[in-house]
Amino acid sequence: MEQNALVEVGLPVALFLIMIGIGLTLTTKDFARETRDPRGIVVGTLGQIVLMPALAFLIAYLLSLPAAIAVGLVIIAACPGGTTSNLVTYLARGNVALSIVLTVLASLITIVTLPIAANLALRWQPAASGVSIEVPVLRTIALLVVIVLIPVAIGMVIRARWPQRAAALERAVSLFGGVVLAVLIVAIAISLGSDIWTYLRQAGLAAILLNLGGLGLGYGIVRLARLSFRSRLAGAIELGIKNATLGILIAVNVIGSEALAVPSAVYGVLMYLSAVGVVAYGRRRSLRAPTAGKPVPESP
Repeated sequence: MEQNALVEVGLPVALFLIMIGIGLTLTTKDFARETRDPRGIVVGTLGQIVLMPALAFLIAYLLSLPAAIAVGLVIIAACPGGTTSNLVTYLARGNVALSIVLTVLASLITIVTLPIAANLALRWQPAASGVSIEVPVLRTIALLVVIVLIPVAIGMVIRARWPQRAAALERAVSLFGGVVLAVLIVAIAISLGSDIWTYLRQAGLAAILLNLGGLGLGYGIVRLARLSFRSRLAGAIELGIKNATLGILIAVNVIGSEALAVPSAVYGVLMYLSAVGVVAYGRRRSLRAPTAGKPVPESP
């Protein structure tokens, strides 16, 4: 399960540039709107930290998964959405401001909740490992600041000062983001090497169920909150697209078990395939807007 230079160096740089592009589409009013009506933030965060781990426990129980795969599935379920969830929301023309707020909040909260969920899973399946789990706090916060907050702020400043230039750059970033999404799928598959087929047999079904379940849960709870289609997309993507790198880091570097990393690795490949479908659906739905180029109308 080796990483390569493309994933370790090229991906963070590409995501930094993409987050600048995402910032070009945002203003402070977008974030103010989410805080004035925090329904999406509340249900999205609860879905991330409570419903997703619970779903993983249920899937592991129903499928009678081996101990290591069961614990690994709970770990990836308890991971937050990463920068990629913001990219997918942006490409799908979802509510990017809500996506970014959910990413930041979930990433900070899961510093506490991810170890709780993982340790509960280890108590349920003690054969997996006897190690207690801690999330790397400083690394998580640093990644949030460097790869999410700073580039988005840069993009927002560019939009505020040079709106016409921002509009031109945003179109280029949209194309670049699509290319990066395709490269991500290939790069992660290559990093798994010939083991990918073994991993798929071990955890493929469980990862698919968790991924599709997350997409459905995210969309459903935001719909119950009576928010717009664009917010439902953001909720679905935040719960369905996970920070698989963090899951692998916890399994391999913290617990010291590659077996526990298998669900995160498999999820890291399969979630991009469903993401392509979500992007296609979101963009097709946006074309139904009365005026081309405007977002999908708010609907209950």
